[in-house]
Amino acid sequence: MFLTITTTGTPEHPATDLGHLLHKHPGRAQAFSTSLGTAHVLYPEADTDRCTAALLLEVDAVALVRRGKGKGRGGAPDAALAQYVNDRPYAASSLLAVALSAVFSSAMRGVCRARPELPGLARPLRIEIPALPARGGPALVRRLFEPLGWAVTADAVPLDTRFPQWGDSRYVRLVLESDTVTLAQALRHLYVLLPVLDDAKHYWVSSDEVDKLLRAGEGWLPAHPEQKLITSRYLSRRWSLARQATERLELLRLAETDDSDVEEIDNAVAAGAGTETDERPTPLAVRRREAILAELTSAGAARVLDLGCGQGQLVQELLKDARFTEIVGIDVSVRALTIAARRLKLDRMGERQAARVTLRQGSLVYTDKQLEGYDAAVLSEVIEHLDLPRLPALEYAVFGAARPRTVVVTTPNVEYNVRWETLPAGHARHGDHRFEWTREQFCAWADAVAARHGYTVVLRPVGPEDPEVGPPTQMAVFTRTPPHEPAHRTPAHEPATHEPATREKEAKAA
Repeated sequence: MFLTITTTGTPEHPATDLGHLLHKHPGRAQAFSTSLGTAHVLYPEADTDRCTAALLLEVDAVALVRRGKGKGRGGAPDAALAQYVNDRPYAASSLLAVALSAVFSSAMRGVCRARPELPGLARPLRIEIPALPARGGPALVRRLFEPLGWAVTADAVPLDTRFPQWGDSRYVRLVLESDTVTLAQALRHLYVLLPVLDDAKHYWVSSDEVDKLLRAGEGWLPAHPEQKLITSRYLSRRWSLARQATERLELLRLAETDDSDVEEIDNAVAAGAGTETDERPTPLAVRRREAILAELTSAGAARVLDLGCGQGQLVQELLKDARFTEIVGIDVSVRALTIAARRLKLDRMGERQAARVTLRQGSLVYTDKQLEGYDAAVLSEVIEHLDLPRLPALEYAVFGAARPRTVVVTTPNVEYNVRWETLPAGHARHGDHRFEWTREQFCAWADAVAARHGYTVVLRPVGPEDPEVGPPTQMAVFTRTPPHEPAHRTPAHEPATHEPATREKEAKAA
């Protein structure tokens, strides 16, 4: 089995950086003993302009049979001769995928201690496999690789060039080219898709294969249009494992999206805020979390409640800052909490870090004594998911019963919706939003809540502020008033996009 990886270089990034990425020196040929046979790594060419690394796998078919691995698909032995004479020494399969993982393990994980900046850089890549089984033909090869950013050339190999009337074999000559895919991503793509195209594996597939699939498919498999086919074939059509993998991939897909706003809308906001030099504008969801963290830090909060924590994006950011010593995420949805636990990797978290975070199921419209005594509470894109008649119950549970020192509330500004051509008039940003307020409506609600429960309130814009319709997200920061001071009320007629003032100035104005 044979595979080549070629890259071109520039004076700043010479092609020989490929040696650093693969952890294999271009100046010498190396051989690695594996359970499958011997894997050879060599460089047919290596200079600053162009570098090619080749992996040649010599499969020891006799050793495979003697180890009990020479059985055909499904575990039943083929004809006696077929155990020793087959296409394994010539055509790429799961044998080559396993060799890739064994020989290039650090490169596949994106690790390069000598040059840590290299793995994250996408560079021109050309990968060639002369003989690849493809049950589904060139069309399937393109369906699998093109959504991942590859330009695909898949030429069918004739059964016999002497007899063209016999047609094509089930093998293709594959060439993949891209300048947007990193080497680590490329290796993970191959690790999963080579056995998928062959639709067979040389070893028994057990439950740990699901974990391998999810690790190698991280970042691309949950959203792949052929995810169902990939999962089924990779797991040798074992339906129980495929179902388990599909459920976990769905959780990962949901965890990679921010349910608080439609993803396209967040991207549109970021693009509208960018300048000509901004290559990757900051999404609105990220700006919102940054604004919340800034307010919590300014308030000196250490013990924080994330009420309606959803899939745990904010909890994840809070955990990165050691100043937040206790973080409690609460949501009514068990599924959302399951996604949050997976996102946070609670099952693999160190003991000290795990002691800082708690995820709990609970309804925000009922009082809970366990929520009392915290420094701060966050309601990020939560209130608009409640029916308006239930909003007073949430208000009392948070401001009247729990009474944290600081409460941060964010919600969409419905006036900003006209700035998105993709959002039909009269539609909310998310299908579960029961209402979306104007700046004046949000200001009036925040003003009334502060007055009823003894808080002062400051209104802040989040995201790019439009001079006509305001910011996409509006935020209210409530601070509990000491008993000897009167509560401050933001004037109801004042728009929520007023220039932020300090609490001291607003107190004097009041």
